[in-house]
Amino acid sequence: MAVKLELYRVFKEVAETGNISVAAKNLYISQSAVSQSIKQLETALQARLFARSPRGVSLTGEGQMLYQYVRSALGLLATGEDKLSQAQQLLLGTLVIGASDTVTSQFLVPYLDEFHRLHPGIRLKIVSGRSAKVLSMLKSGAVDIAFASSPADSAVESWPCFATHSVFVAGSGYDCDFDHVYTRQEIAEFPLILLERKASSRVFLEQEFLKHGVTLSPEIELSSRQLLVSLARIGLGVAGVTLEFVQKPLEAGDIRLLKTDFTIPARSVDMCTLQDVTPTAAATAFMEMVRQGI
Repeated sequence: MAVKLELYRVFKEVAETGNISVAAKNLYISQSAVSQSIKQLETALQARLFARSPRGVSLTGEGQMLYQYVRSALGLLATGEDKLSQAQQLLLGTLVIGASDTVTSQFLVPYLDEFHRLHPGIRLKIVSGRSAKVLSMLKSGAVDIAFASSPADSAVESWPCFATHSVFVAGSGYDCDFDHVYTRQEIAEFPLILLERKASSRVFLEQEFLKHGVTLSPEIELSSRQLLVSLARIGLGVAGVTLEFVQKPLEAGDIRLLKTDFTIPARSVDMCTLQDVTPTAAATAFMEMVRQGI
């Protein structure tokens, strides 16, 4: 049985004032409108809610029972409206971002820092995962924003943030000729250290080599980009890495770039939201901050 919410608002006001004329004044409606609303509610619920007397009205037993629930329900609605208003003003709420650990550390930290300082009432939650995982979470509603590599999905709207380039590196003391210009086949013959197969950058790298008839068969497969550099540095092989994420060890001389007669096409790390879904106020503010920054 559907009863209009406004009838319950009138019922609550009459129950709390015990007087129809006072309730009408508080609600800015006529006394007859109040009386008609109560009558309509009683008819709909098939229950007598008020006992009338010359001094006003008082709740019946059934009316008292209903009032406890109506008061709680309307209180929750008011709280919800207040929370929504505060969220729209960025005074409270939660922003959930999906990104890999590397993207978070190498790109997002300054934006997270600035956003937190500007909007301390917004709780920031970072869900770690590779591109496929965070895009899946975006489409399921588990995250508000995802940062992923070159997403090609009609359900996703994306904004390029920065380009990434695949290169090969080895420890500075590794037994190779750093002045030699290596071919794809020569690179494939090294003991290779690559990310695990489910990593999108690993899949992309293998596909680019296969286009030229060269298969990559790594001796070591890892889930951590940092470990790629660590194992290359101690001479366990040649690592396929993302140039933008290894600048510090390159500058420190811990690893060195191998020259090649080919280049791997650049990929883009994009900021992604769902098409046709309005982002929250917090997500909108964060995305605008990132767009201005790039």
